[in-house]
Amino acid sequence: MNAPVTEERRKEYWRRTLRITAILLSIWFVVTYVVIWFAVPLNQFTFLGFPFAFYMGAQGSLIVYVVLIVFYAWYMNRLDNEFGVSEEG
Repeated sequence: MNAPVTEERRKEYWRRTLRITAILLSIWFVVTYVVIWFAVPLNQFTFLGFPFAFYMGAQGSLIVYVVLIVFYAWYMNRLDNEFGVSEEG
């Protein structure tokens, strides 16, 4: 059984939630904007036979977004269970 939700545990839960959100938003920002900003130099590299920036714009970024969503859901479920705030029983 999890410890009761005290003010201290609530603050720790919120701190960890903000931390993972900031990390994932940073990854999203890099994939969305930095790759496009540096498209010309990144096109010197190929990935699966395509220029890297083109691949990231067409397929890679979508894959990264789905992975970010799945990871966030998994991590938050684990965090909710750890702090006793899970929606499940």
